[in-house]
Amino acid sequence: MVRVLTEPKNALVKQFQALFGMENAELGFTEAALRTIAERAMDKDTGARALRSVLEEVMLDIMYELPDQPVGSRYLLTEEVAAGRERLVPLPAEPKTKTA
Repeated sequence: MVRVLTEPKNALVKQFQALFGMENAELGFTEAALRTIAERAMDKDTGARALRSVLEEVMLDIMYELPDQPVGSRYLLTEEVAAGRERLVPLPAEPKTKTA
């Protein structure tokens, strides 16, 4: 199921990353998050179709909030977010390095 999420040309992970890209934001997934999404989909007993519903459920709040987020926001979907224990929030901004 994790391979279905990530490997095909039109994989769900790639689709959500493209949606975030349209809002000038980045989205990453941890391996543990992908496994958790796959496990939750398996629990629904509807096969790979459940992957979309689980992922949409996890992403629902942030998808509404994303257009209002600062340009260049970065997100990392973790196991805790995938399990529904935490919300997906922007990562702290990377510190700007000074060049001499």
